[in-house]
Amino acid sequence: MSTPSQAFTRAIELIDAANAEDPNSETVDGKAWPKELLYSHRMSDILHRYTPEADEAQQLAIRAQHIQRWKSPRSDYPMNRSGYHQWRTQLYKFHAETAASLLVQAGCSEDVIERVMQAVGKRALKRNPDTQLLEDVAALNFIEHYMLDFAARHPEYDEAKWIDIIRKTWRKMSEHAQQFALTGGITLPEPLIPLIQKAVAE
Repeated sequence: MSTPSQAFTRAIELIDAANAEDPNSETVDGKAWPKELLYSHRMSDILHRYTPEADEAQQLAIRAQHIQRWKSPRSDYPMNRSGYHQWRTQLYKFHAETAASLLVQAGCSEDVIERVMQAVGKRALKRNPDTQLLEDVAALNFIEHYMLDFAARHPEYDEAKWIDIIRKTWRKMSEHAQQFALTGGITLPEPLIPLIQKAVAE
């Protein structure tokens, strides 16, 4: 494995410092983490398992996927479908611009900054390999670490609703990511395995 560039190392430090400001926390194995710092480290962990050969731009995009997300809360927008789409559109722009400003500070090249902005901004999904890689890792991260908690927060969802959610997540993933999920690349949430199998079998 090649030695990380100085700009890359500095960029990771700046991204982690920014996410460490999250006032929301989550406790894992007795340790309290700022929520988005934990999320970003989980993203990097899954990337290293899924695509260990990822280059620096891809690693930075993965780490910056949710950069300071708490600063753009869903509650700032109307609680309807239109408001949701407004929030998501603004969120992608916010993440891309926030990440770019940190990469400039770190001394990253214009090419790396542009690639990170494209991926974090969710541009050209299915056509841009960096964006698709980020989407794959985000979906794998959701399944391994967040799907079970999401289920616990929505006991009103019936089986049909859950199958729809799983299928929507599945459709975002490349075929490679789907196979990775089903062949032990991630730990599937055990109580939901029958539902996952049913959703993806059809």
